[in-house]
Amino acid sequence: MATIGDACVNSSSTDGVALIPEPETPQQLYTPPTSPKLVASGPRHKIISEGDIQVCRLNHTRTIVSKIMNSKYLRRWESHKIILDHSEIRSATPVGFMEQAVPYSSIEDVHIVSRWDAGHKFCIRITVQDGSLLLQANNAYLRDQWLYSVQWKKHMYRYEKLLKSARRPEVLVKEIKNMIDVSLTTPIQDASVYQFPLDLVSELLQQNADVISKAAHENIIVALAPLLENNHPTQEICDFFSKHCKNSPRSSIVIELFTPVVQRILKHSMDFGKYPRMRTFVQEYLQALNCQNDGTRVVQGFIKSMHGPASTCPHPRVLPNLVAVCLAAIYNLYEEKKTAMQDNMYQSQFDSVEWESKLLCYVSMMEAMSEYNDWRYTLGSLLQPIPFPDDAIADSLFTSNMKRVIQRVASDQVCDVHQTMLGIREGKEGWFHLYCPGGIACDDDGQLWGIMLGTLIRCCCRRKKFLQGMTKMIGPVMLLALRDNVAAMETLCGMLEMEVIDNQDLKMQMITTLQSTCEGKRMYAELCDRQIALRELQQKGGPKKLTLPSKSTDNDLAKMLSSGSFGNLECLSLAFTQVTSACANELIKLPSLRYLNLWSTQFGDTGLQLISEHLQKLQVLNLCETPVTDKGLVSLA
Repeated sequence: MATIGDACVNSSSTDGVALIPEPETPQQLYTPPTSPKLVASGPRHKIISEGDIQVCRLNHTRTIVSKIMNSKYLRRWESHKIILDHSEIRSATPVGFMEQAVPYSSIEDVHIVSRWDAGHKFCIRITVQDGSLLLQANNAYLRDQWLYSVQWKKHMYRYEKLLKSARRPEVLVKEIKNMIDVSLTTPIQDASVYQFPLDLVSELLQQNADVISKAAHENIIVALAPLLENNHPTQEICDFFSKHCKNSPRSSIVIELFTPVVQRILKHSMDFGKYPRMRTFVQEYLQALNCQNDGTRVVQGFIKSMHGPASTCPHPRVLPNLVAVCLAAIYNLYEEKKTAMQDNMYQSQFDSVEWESKLLCYVSMMEAMSEYNDWRYTLGSLLQPIPFPDDAIADSLFTSNMKRVIQRVASDQVCDVHQTMLGIREGKEGWFHLYCPGGIACDDDGQLWGIMLGTLIRCCCRRKKFLQGMTKMIGPVMLLALRDNVAAMETLCGMLEMEVIDNQDLKMQMITTLQSTCEGKRMYAELCDRQIALRELQQKGGPKKLTLPSKSTDNDLAKMLSSGSFGNLECLSLAFTQVTSACANELIKLPSLRYLNLWSTQFGDTGLQLISEHLQKLQVLNLCETPVTDKGLVSLA
């Protein structure tokens, strides 16, 4: 059996690394069905649909009069606007030589009259049954353009008639190959050169779906392969390919020929909503890979090949397309299962083992996607709304296997990435709530939830707003703190420090929980020390206005505020200093602050979000020439 690695050996560096081959079944590399000799060489020409040209018609009767009239001295030329129509050559003004159109079916030959080139008459001869039609162009290039355009239109007409009337599968396959060879060798450069055979084959597949044998089925796929190197398959061809993936998943064609087609679809497709059968083909291809030896490894190898060996994937559409395929497939799987459970007749045909294998295939794909740093933010953003059916969220098989994906995203140190584990908007639950102990997806006593909590509380969520939301989960937090979870202890200390709990009994319970472990005792003792220092700082007294010298740093500000009482401080100017968002932890200790000047500092969004939650008396805030963005300004609303 051929492997995906075989199909990817010749791909460029931007197409990703070769996928992991199956060591049990090495084979030779796939050889395209079309010989290199058939590839068009030389100048390329745009197809002509209509144009102005000189026309002369010759009569082939062997009378003396006709010979005299056809001589070059008496030959008469007419100017016509010639239109190369679908089935005939005609003039926009049907008079003179072009009074009667020339059907493509009557054309016996089209060739260049090269002996006239020396006289600067660049002509082509279109031979019909009773004579010839001469077309004279202004130069050799334009003459060749007319020649190839007429030949292409004639071929299109011929193959359309021939293939639509073919009834024997072997004749159909042979003529399809011939048509594709013509498409590959013509010097015409136009979208129709590849699209016409694809559309015609699509129509033929619909008409002859019942009579095409398995062998003919594979031969047609092989014949189509060269056309699909730079073109998407039509919807009908996608159905044709999907059928082959479903009926013959271990066929060598799946890996050798379908892999580059699927890679192109994932790299260039814009909207699977408009082309659902293309998405279905990709799904069936992935399930065919899943049927190979060690299918999960083969599928994950394909995902790795789509990313490529670099640290950043060069194709921005790959990840959204892969996620769209997974989401649609998982939704369809649960719909299929629901239908089976409701229909007794269908229930007997439902294969639960196969169903679980398909589900785990798509989950393993998302697991492979989560391995790449550059993909995690987009993956987390796409999964943030929890875009799965309720049946999937209630299914322990799904939620248990999704934990590896969620853990990788939640453990990422980039704020924007791990914040995708929270709800997508205010009041909306996210993965963080789903895996909370006691939640519908938690099956590990809060181990994953503790990891998520630790990343959030140590980075961007040690803020009053987040801790206020944690009051709804105070039970699970205290439970994990009793089990020596450091993140849970840090959360309890933060809630006590920022006074987000009003209930005194609950406060005492939180303190008791902290003091029940050695690490908790240490953290609570440090909290008490900080509270004592804070009360000393906030005692009444000290200056009402304070200005720090330019080039002062965060450490200088902290040292200044630790030197005495600043409970009366109302105006603080840090303009033109070198303070950053880190100094916000010191600024929030000033309860009377009304005016804060941060002009030309490196104070950013993180610091602004923190002071907006704590400095309730602040009236004037100068942020001129700071790196604050819209994200930070939202917190002031």
